[in-house]
Amino acid sequence: MASQTGRTTIGAVLCMAVPVALWFAPIGPDETARHALAVAAFMIIAWITETLPHALAGLVGCYLFWVLGVVPFRTAFSGFADQTPWFLFGAALLGTMATKSGLARRLAYLVIRRTGTSYSRILLGLILTSFLLTFFVPSGIACVVIMAAVALGLTEVLGVARGSNFGRGIFITLTYTAGIFDKMVIAGAASILGRGLIEKSAGIHVYWSLWLFAFLPCALVTILSTWRLIVWLYPPEKVATEVAGQFLDDELKKMGALSRMEIKTLVLMLLAVALWMTDLIHHISPAVIGIGAGLLGAAPGLGVLDQEDLKRVNYLPVFFVAAAIGMGDVLMETKALSTVTAGMFGWMGPLITNRFAFAVIPYWTAFVYHLLLGNEVSMLAASMPALLNFAASSGHSPLALGMIWAFASGGKIFVYQSGVMVMGYSYGYFEARDLFRVGLGLTILESLVLLVLAPFYWPLIGIR
Repeated sequence: MASQTGRTTIGAVLCMAVPVALWFAPIGPDETARHALAVAAFMIIAWITETLPHALAGLVGCYLFWVLGVVPFRTAFSGFADQTPWFLFGAALLGTMATKSGLARRLAYLVIRRTGTSYSRILLGLILTSFLLTFFVPSGIACVVIMAAVALGLTEVLGVARGSNFGRGIFITLTYTAGIFDKMVIAGAASILGRGLIEKSAGIHVYWSLWLFAFLPCALVTILSTWRLIVWLYPPEKVATEVAGQFLDDELKKMGALSRMEIKTLVLMLLAVALWMTDLIHHISPAVIGIGAGLLGAAPGLGVLDQEDLKRVNYLPVFFVAAAIGMGDVLMETKALSTVTAGMFGWMGPLITNRFAFAVIPYWTAFVYHLLLGNEVSMLAASMPALLNFAASSGHSPLALGMIWAFASGGKIFVYQSGVMVMGYSYGYFEARDLFRVGLGLTILESLVLLVLAPFYWPLIGIR
């Protein structure tokens, strides 16, 4: 508690001192650009130190851009008119439907029942469920909560104690996979923000299906590698897993046949996924599809959400993403972005001399940035506009570089790096060192996979 208070105090001091110093510093030829950097510094420091909630810090920053005369209102709050935050809003509605209807939990039970009930098969079932839930529940934290409910039922039936290899393996698996798969699919806040920033900064339309096809080989490797790595690191104690099958059967029997609410949810989600996967053909924006499906889910008579459900939806990530997009627009319009780019990424230019270096150096640079900035969405919001400006100025592909950067935000070795990790850790079945071991191993593996995908596979599907 004392350390958290100290961190908050230091963050509050930095949030005031650094922006004021930048505002009045006699540097740079353009006063407007300097003032834009000062306000942006307040937002970024507040996000890093978590002095204020992310959404509130973003809103305050947008307000300061406007009220201090840095840019007009339409630019300061331009992120709220962008499709990206509302895509996230639609995705949140879809996730709420899947959770409320029970469809997500039913899917988890069915997948694990099909894969088998031995320790190894339960792990495989959890990994596959996590990947499938990414399409239906676009929130890593929600996926952890859903799968943890299933896992807790299994551990209780099997008599598995906290601290056992069986419990560690199950909970580290469901936690880490929930935080990595939503970077391979445009589903969670990080990948949705990454896509939006690429489109906004580089003027490139990023197809949902293209992103999926680009990372699908990595997803398959991650599924198999995570499975084998966890079985190897956490060999199970002798547990009579035969009763697990009976538990799953009993839970499915309690749920009964598909309810009308589940059917409606399933139809809307399958429609959305089908349209997302074919957007290369019809060219409808993934955001249009996501928002439309989410709003249909809240429409009286058609959907499954009511007024109370809408009140419980967490709108703060929507505001945060909108503010992050707006900050990038302000830095771009005031020409302050070129100053940030030179400071953050100028050193990378001489090192990226071939296609292999292009895959490796940005990936591990993003990994280090993520260690410093913590929250993955904050990390992308603070660094990606400058990264994409660097790509444009140095002749590199903004699409490929942006995708590598967003994907690298999934690599985590510490609990503080994501709310998903914090949520999984809070159940008390694994320790920080477990996340370090598993996270480091998978981060290295995915770097090696990317070393093959980016130079050879991506150009074949149009990512150059």
